[in-house]
Amino acid sequence: MMGGVLEVKKEDILKIEIPPPPFISKPDTLWNEEEKKVFKEYEKKVKELNEEREKYRKTLETELKKLQNSIQETTQTFDDTVSKLFERKVKSEMVIYQEELKISNLLYSLLLDEELSTREAGLNHFLEKKRKEKLSTAAAVQTARAQVDAYRETYDNLAAEDKILERGFRKEFSDVPAYHIDHLFKLYKRRPRAQKIKMHLDTANPYGDRPGSARAYKEALAHLMKAIDEMDDPGNMPEGLDLPVWERFCLARRTKVESEQLVKRKALTLAEMQAFLQKRVEDDEKIRMDIDKILSELNMLREEKMRFQLDLNIQFLLKQGQVELESAAELIPDYTDAILIHKSVIEELNCIIRAQGEKKIASMVESKDFSKGIFQLEWEHKKMKMLMEDLNQKARDIQNLHVSRDRQLVSNFSYLLHSTGNTQLHKKNVKNRQKAFKELEKRICLKEQANYKLSQELQEVLVSVSERRHIFELVSEKAAKEHYQDIVQRRQLVDLAKEQAQEISILQAEVERLRMRTFPALLEMEY
Repeated sequence: MMGGVLEVKKEDILKIEIPPPPFISKPDTLWNEEEKKVFKEYEKKVKELNEEREKYRKTLETELKKLQNSIQETTQTFDDTVSKLFERKVKSEMVIYQEELKISNLLYSLLLDEELSTREAGLNHFLEKKRKEKLSTAAAVQTARAQVDAYRETYDNLAAEDKILERGFRKEFSDVPAYHIDHLFKLYKRRPRAQKIKMHLDTANPYGDRPGSARAYKEALAHLMKAIDEMDDPGNMPEGLDLPVWERFCLARRTKVESEQLVKRKALTLAEMQAFLQKRVEDDEKIRMDIDKILSELNMLREEKMRFQLDLNIQFLLKQGQVELESAAELIPDYTDAILIHKSVIEELNCIIRAQGEKKIASMVESKDFSKGIFQLEWEHKKMKMLMEDLNQKARDIQNLHVSRDRQLVSNFSYLLHSTGNTQLHKKNVKNRQKAFKELEKRICLKEQANYKLSQELQEVLVSVSERRHIFELVSEKAAKEHYQDIVQRRQLVDLAKEQAQEISILQAEVERLRMRTFPALLEMEY
């Protein structure tokens, strides 16, 4: 046990300082040999301790680096694992959200389908109800129209009879003098004031029994008859008219009044019936319009349902950059009018756009080069104009230059030098041209000699060719004649052989005929 510790560590040992010798405070010159040895041992121990400390420090640094590298690798591995888990989490959440979106779309589709089906069922039920009402109203309209037609026929008959009564008045009283006839006809047309009968157009059915209307009609008719009785009083009879004629006149007038009242009553009833029929027709038309409206709504609903069944919502997982919409800046873009296009179509369009862009760039470069050439030509034109102006200016300066005697001498001397130099150059050029001319003449002579030799050889060759051609023509004519003779001879022989073959066949037939005539033929007979 050392220092209260059971096990002594190396770093504890290295932390221990070696105590210096006590004589170290003395000067070096006062040390003896033994002290010097002790000091050397002290220095050796200190040096060894420092070396051990340095080794231990390097060992610790190495371990520290290893630990740092291990920690860094562990941290990097942990970060990679966390990032992978985060990516996996994001992908999982994305898949979950996609499935939730699918479920939401399916629920929305089911709810919408159920709503459309419910609405369609309600419209069908309402349509069936309206159709039943339409059948009842159509039957009521048909019945009312038939009754109106029958009643109109009765009314027409009564009106015709009433007109016949009026027309037959003069015939019935033809035995009465003419001046009484006119007066009686006026009395015949005169009517007392009668009570007006109100029309009940708001009744449910004008064809049924209406006690109130009948009672009112009877009261009005009784009042009218009472007034007619007053008019039938003999005191109202014209002067000079017989009483039997007046009584007959009163009876005819009463009959005519009753007929008119009956016609009026029938007319009122007919008007009520027509109003009732018109109301029934309007009700029937209204029901028909309701049915048409329901049918149109039902057709629209079915079209909407069909469109909903055909226009399905399908989820696509597209990469970023493959969705190009005008409303891409919005948080939730609208895909109602979006179009799904294949990637190859976009690539083809991009290729076309790229090709068009290259053509555009090429045309721009061409126009740039063309404009550059124009600018260059303009610059050269300006340059030439400026040179021309400079030369003109020099010419004017030379013309306006005052030439002194000294300058004339200098210019004449320079001209002589220039002329002598030109003369020597000209002579040299003439000599060179003469040498070239002589060489060309030699070549011409050689070519003429070669051409002469070739012409002689050509004549000899032409002579030999003509001889050979003549020989060939002679030989070919003789061979052709021989060949022609052979062909003619062969043809004659073939014709002769054919004639002889025909003669042989004829002779054989003749021989056979003679043989059959000489020797009878024995035929086998069957029994």
